[in-house]
Amino acid sequence: MGLFMGLRYASRPGGEDARAHPFPSGEWVHDILLAGDPGEPCLSMGGTVSRGELTGLVDNQQRLLEQAGLRPGGTVTVRLPPSVEYIATLLGAWRAGAQVSLLDHRLVSREVDNALDRLAPQVVVTARSVTAAPMAGYARAVAEATGRADGRPAATQHVLIQLSSGSTGPSKIIARTAADLVSELDRYEQLDEYPKRGERVVLLASMVHVLGLVGGLLHSLHAGVRLAFPERLTADGIRDAVAAGAEPTMVLGVPFHAELLAAGGAPLSALSRMVVAGELVRPWLPGAFAARYGVPLGTMYGMTELGVIATDLDGRHHPAVAPAPGMSLRVVDGELQVQMPASPYIGLVDDTRWVDGWLRTRDAAAIDEATGLVTILGRLDSQIAVGGLKVDLTEVEQTLCALPQVDSGVVTYGSVIEAYLVLRAGASAADVESALAERLAPYKRPRDLHVLDAMPRTATGKISRDRSVLRAAAGASPAVEP
Repeated sequence: MGLFMGLRYASRPGGEDARAHPFPSGEWVHDILLAGDPGEPCLSMGGTVSRGELTGLVDNQQRLLEQAGLRPGGTVTVRLPPSVEYIATLLGAWRAGAQVSLLDHRLVSREVDNALDRLAPQVVVTARSVTAAPMAGYARAVAEATGRADGRPAATQHVLIQLSSGSTGPSKIIARTAADLVSELDRYEQLDEYPKRGERVVLLASMVHVLGLVGGLLHSLHAGVRLAFPERLTADGIRDAVAAGAEPTMVLGVPFHAELLAAGGAPLSALSRMVVAGELVRPWLPGAFAARYGVPLGTMYGMTELGVIATDLDGRHHPAVAPAPGMSLRVVDGELQVQMPASPYIGLVDDTRWVDGWLRTRDAAAIDEATGLVTILGRLDSQIAVGGLKVDLTEVEQTLCALPQVDSGVVTYGSVIEAYLVLRAGASAADVESALAERLAPYKRPRDLHVLDAMPRTATGKISRDRSVLRAAAGASPAVEP
């Protein structure tokens, strides 16, 4: 195929090889993800990969990882760009009975070093070389597995370790079991509008993070859905990927991708819907997308800790979402909580995040008692008081981002309410001030406006809400004080 270049191994990891307690075998990978007709196409990534070909690549990666010293109950960190090799390495490590942690290939060296110090894997798989065009939706890579003498075997029976996005501060180490992943796949399978066998998904979301990993890659393999990747993550590249197949096709990404597509383009006969998650959707976007393409823009709400929690795949309830099958939700003191049997965290974390079987999401929400629909109102910490008056920063931010002069923006609070925004062509900060004065009471309006060339984003594509990151992006540009 020319897509899979093979794994090179550099050295064996130190530390223990044997486990003191049983660790889940990797047989679930074959039974849940790889079983089926070997001739069935399952991936489109520059070329077509059949289920049988993928199984052979996974077997090969498993052998090479084992030659590099990986053992059942061992630990491996995978840091590769989106590629056939990434998929085969991930599944091969699981087939070897390993605990796998995932790092985004776009992290800088300091971020990677900090993450490896926290994770302490026995083997690290990185790209020795990468071939990819600018804005590529996938890459061709040559990977290398390197042992770490100070690596430690798995201390728990979790098979997947992920770091939270860190959009509001330091990331958390989140762990999931094989049973938990299979349970999430079952939730997807029960969603009537989610792609089934004979359909396609064009994946824009990162496979390192939960939406692209489970909702895209693992669901597609499990359900027999063909998974396709655009050559380029541009509006034209995404539309070309949709048009490349005749099957009903769902596009899965983040709101930024939907905004990109809504800006132009003709209807696509294969497009059945687009579904986005990761951030609140700006109020104008669902209508604009539906008007442009004649299909709904659906939304999902989820967390790295649990995966998909609630959905509105047809856009009928926007901005509300309905709990996914088997999900039990409640609102306590304005905060959404989700029932789950055990804490998903490893290492130091606020011990109030999971209490007595309930995960505190830190998201403000309301549940309609009559319908059970949930409306996410923003981060709980977006509720502040200014001069004794309550202000919802989410309301301020959505008002700001709905303005025709604003391309994107974030509203934060330190000593005063601040807005960081990117203006549309021809607009000025004075235009924004005038528009906000017509829409918000004086005490709700941002005191400082910081005009940026582009919004800083996390590795998942989310706009960063870390004030230190936003201030750095603002740089030496003086704030505009309305």
